[in-house]
Amino acid sequence: ALVLLLVMAAPVLDMRLGFSDAGNNPESLHSRRAYDLLARGFGPGFNGPFVVAVELPPDSDDATLTRLTEVFSATEGVAFASPARMSPNGDAAVISVVPVGSPQDESTAQLLDRLREHVIPEATAGTEVRAYVGGITATFGDLGDRIASRLPLFLAIVIGLSFVLIMVVFRSIAVPIKAAAMNLLSIGAAYGVLVAIFQWGWLSGPLGTGGPGPIESFLPMMLFAVLFGLSMDYEVFLVSRIHEEYLRTKDNAVSVARGLASTASVISAAATIMIVVFLSFVMNDQRVVKEFGLGLAVAILVDATVVRLLLVPA
Repeated sequence: ALVLLLVMAAPVLDMRLGFSDAGNNPESLHSRRAYDLLARGFGPGFNGPFVVAVELPPDSDDATLTRLTEVFSATEGVAFASPARMSPNGDAAVISVVPVGSPQDESTAQLLDRLREHVIPEATAGTEVRAYVGGITATFGDLGDRIASRLPLFLAIVIGLSFVLIMVVFRSIAVPIKAAAMNLLSIGAAYGVLVAIFQWGWLSGPLGTGGPGPIESFLPMMLFAVLFGLSMDYEVFLVSRIHEEYLRTKDNAVSVARGLASTASVISAAATIMIVVFLSFVMNDQRVVKEFGLGLAVAILVDATVVRLLLVPA
């Protein structure tokens, strides 16, 4: 059972956070058809160009902006850079930079980093010109980076608080450690399935996911909060009953067997209800709703069967 869960969780090592674009929408939607038309006519990156806002000193000339545009056009991963558009008072300008890849491509995220960290600093070195890369694609990238940077702290707080509560309830160190490990296994398996289906594109046809794409940046955090709470519920149900039997019989094996037998039907029934409800989300046209539903359903299925019926009693 442990090997099975580790195999299911292995794709997490390749997880790429980001935001899917209209290219993942069903072809019945106008947004998807418009996306495809623009991609065919002007390239995939036209659906999410970078907007470079340039702050100009009073004595700047057009040569600086021309040089910036030429540098952008010559940068690897850039399909096209528009001529600069000056503000009426001449203290700012806007340059549109169209990537080669679509807004959700990993190459586009790499291009954003390259523009900010290397291309712009090198092109404006020795001048007072300041350039900032914005636009909806850059905004989503920044949001994803901020969430990813905060995710370890969030996970630590949730696991730490749960550890303290379980330790107080059962007056044990081993029980909360085991509970946290089991919950992480079931959640990891759900994350792995999401990566395989939504990022790698497995079963994209039958499930209507719209093909490969990144995992929504906010999804792991929200799924973790919900699933860790549900998993801890099952843990408390089962271990409390085992503890009651042990206080009565002082026989570890008998207590585990009776505790499992008396709570299995309750846990299975509750899990079945939630699995059916969450799987109904997969029928929705929106990719992010499918991700929520499938992730929750897989995690609860794994948690209520492999984890609670096999690993925890063992």
